[in-house]
Order: sequence, then structure tokens, then C-alpha cells
Amino acid sequence: MHIVKLSMAAAALTAIAAPAFSAELTVWDWKSGDPAAASYIQAAKEKFEAENPGDTVNFVMQPHDQYYTILGTALASGKGPDVFLLHGGAQTRARIPALVDLSAHSENLVGTADFEGEDGKLYALPITIQGFVVYYNKELYADAGLDPESPPQTWDELVAVCEAIKEKGDVPCFAMGNKEGFGAEFLLSSLAASMLTDEQQQAFADGTLKWSSPEISAILQTWVDEGEMGWYNKGANSQAKFMDEYEQFMRSDAANVIGLISDVAHWKQFDEFLGADNLGVFIHPAPEMAFDKLRMPVSGGIGYGVNKDSEHPELAEKLATTLADPEPIAVFVNDAGVVPASTVVDTSSLSSPSVIEILGYLNDQSAPTAHSSVTAEELAEWHRQSQLLLNGDTTVEEAASRMDDVQAKAHGG
Repeated sequence: MHIVKLSMAAAALTAIAAPAFSAELTVWDWKSGDPAAASYIQAAKEKFEAENPGDTVNFVMQPHDQYYTILGTALASGKGPDVFLLHGGAQTRARIPALVDLSAHSENLVGTADFEGEDGKLYALPITIQGFVVYYNKELYADAGLDPESPPQTWDELVAVCEAIKEKGDVPCFAMGNKEGFGAEFLLSSLAASMLTDEQQQAFADGTLKWSSPEISAILQTWVDEGEMGWYNKGANSQAKFMDEYEQFMRSDAANVIGLISDVAHWKQFDEFLGADNLGVFIHPAPEMAFDKLRMPVSGGIGYGVNKDSEHPELAEKLATTLADPEPIAVFVNDAGVVPASTVVDTSSLSSPSVIEILGYLNDQSAPTAHSSVTAEELAEWHRQSQLLLNGDTTVEEAASRMDDVQAKAHGG
């Protein structure tokens, strides 16, 4: 009996001393190889692994231009990563069937609407706020006889600026990369922010405002007009937006560029190449206005979702919350200059004149990003139609008609 008791005690001690079951979680993204994001990724990894001894995280960076194709194939096979990075809007909504409900972790987060399903549940935790503005090179403005401290505030003023830069003849007015259709995607949202009312933005998202409507056709026509007025560099449909277009701007080979407000291709990156005092920013003017002031398109930027088919769903959910935690996000703000989705992250370290201007726009001049409100099918077709329009291979009427068909089918018509 004594021997039995000793054996039982030994067994119990062995059970206590044995290491807990450990897991290696995999995260897919397109950022973990980016030097600007490295310190944030490392901070999140260290925090998670310290709070979950024995468990580890492996970040796998996928090519950005093939990311959703690769991700879709993996998810369709019931495999894929435990946690994956997503853009807000259409890209998140298209993958909701594969995602875990993360609504319980929404406290102190803004920009969540772009990561919600029709059921109102939150399917990815946003880590940044994203939006589009026009950045400009003050030295190139001065060279063209323009006042570098007075960027265009109206459509007519923007036309005048581009005419002056064209006449100078050194650089195109705008750097443009539309190889993947992203250039047209950014312009769609930049114009819709000021040209569509809140009700029209919602109707466009719902599929009841057609692409052939006068309001959306006017945006398509502006895309064509800017190309025909010679505002873009030659070969815009062959140039990648990330990062060829932005490298063109940072080399001072273009006067303006539609850039992001956070994370990448944004004020911090441009400050480092052009100098903070040589960089200016303004909201893209529109030929028709729905408001008395220009609006900046803003949405939840990027966020992390959890794969429903993860072998470790609870641990994967913990990892997603760690990636959105204010502590590692503060590192992302300081080192990469992101605008955080968490309202409790301190942004007082952001001192660039451009980001101060952008933060001011957020107070009362923000609007939804139209491109992230439409379906993934519409977005893919808009990428294709925008290239045909820029090449002159189709008309606005033909493109809008094709977009109507895709929109109707995507909404069950």
C-alpha cells in the first residue's frame, strides 16, 4: 500500500513537472519582412510568447500582389494560417465565413466597421486607421512658379497646378502606378469622399447606387479626364503602385502622389526621403462637391483575423488580441508612423507637419473609403476596367455597364 501511495505521488509529481502542451502558431501577412514593421512584429511576438510560455509564433510574409489568391486557396482547403492580416472592407467581408467572431475584443478600437459582417459582429481587430491624401513636393511646386505653401483646395486650382507643372516639363503632375488597378482604386475613394453624400456612399455599398448612375459615372469620367490631360507618367498601367509609384515620388520624379496616411507610402516615409519641410499634403479636390469642404477618405486600415479552422482557436484569439494590444502598437506608431486604431495609444510623438495636418482632417473632414465598401468582385473588375479606360480601350458608358452587371450579380441580382 505504501509502495502504491509512493507511485501515485511520483506520478502526480511527474504530471506537474511535465511541460505543458506547446503550440507554434502561424501568422500570414505581407508586412513582417518590412523593416518599418520589424520592431512592432518583434514586440508583439515577445509579448505573446512571454504571456504564453512554451508557445511560439511564426510570421510568414506572402507577396502582396498575390496575397489574397494564396490565402483563399489555403482557406478553401481547410488549412492556412492560424491568424492572418487583412485589409478592411471588401477583403475582410469576402472571408468572413473563414473567420472567428472577435467582437468581445472591440473595446477602445475605432475603424471597426470595415471589419464587421452584416450581422454586426467584428471579424478582425484593426491595428491602424487608413486613408488617402495627396502628398506634394514643395521644391517642384516652387520650380514651376507655384506657391509651395498654398496647395490646391478646389478642382480648378488643381487643374491650374498640373498645367503649370506640365508647362515646366520636368516631371509629371502625379506619380501613377495602376499595374494592379490600385491607382484607380485610390482615386475612386479620394473623389467619392467629396462627391458622394453619406446616403450615396451607403447606397453604393449596398449596391443600390449603380456604377452607371450620374454620381459614379462622374468619378469614372474624372479618372479618364486626368489621364487625357496628361497628369500621369507614361506607362501608368505597367507600373506597380507598391512601391514603384512611390519610389518615383520619393526620387522627386513627380510633383504629387495619392498616398496613405498610415503604415506605408505615407508621410513618415516621404519625410525621410524629401525632408519634412519639403513635403506638403492636401485632400484631393473634386470636380463636383457634395459638401462645402473637401473630405478625406478614411477607414479601418489593416487588422488581424483568426482562422476558424485553426487547431488552436483560443490561443490564436489571444495572439490576435496581442497583435492589436496598445503596447506593441505604440512601437508601431513610434517606429513606422502609423495612425493607430486603438484610442488608448499615445500619439504625442508624431510631430511631422504633414501628419499634424492629417490628424486635423480627421476631426471634421473624414468620409468612408468607397472602394472598401464595394464587393471584392466589383473591386477586381474595377481594377480591370480602369486599365481599359486609361488605355482608351473602352468608354465610361461601357465600363459602367460592365460594372453594373458585376455589382448586380455580387448583390444577388
